[in-house]
Amino acid sequence: MDEKLPSSPAEQMPQGPSADAPLKGSARIEAYLKTLPDSPGVYRMLNAKGEMLYVGKASSLKKRVASYAKGAGHSYRIAHMISQTAEMIFVSTASETEALLLEANLI
Repeated sequence: MDEKLPSSPAEQMPQGPSADAPLKGSARIEAYLKTLPDSPGVYRMLNAKGEMLYVGKASSLKKRVASYAKGAGHSYRIAHMISQTAEMIFVSTASETEALLLEANLI
């Protein structure tokens, strides 16, 4: 899937664990927490084949990703998505408004 990010002051964030890492699901998601800022942005969740599972925005990337890393309290749909997550991509933005526009572009 070739996708272009819109021109913006968005900064591509470090992607966390290497693609070779055997982690998947909530353990994989939790591994990203060390590198994420407490600032707005957009995140993409991908499965092991590199297919997009979800595109979301957050006023705090760190807090949003931490909510996925917790083990319980998710609906079946969200829990299934988390279990299939093998990779995440993050883009930090200057504001929540910019995150909303970027999310709309990526969807």
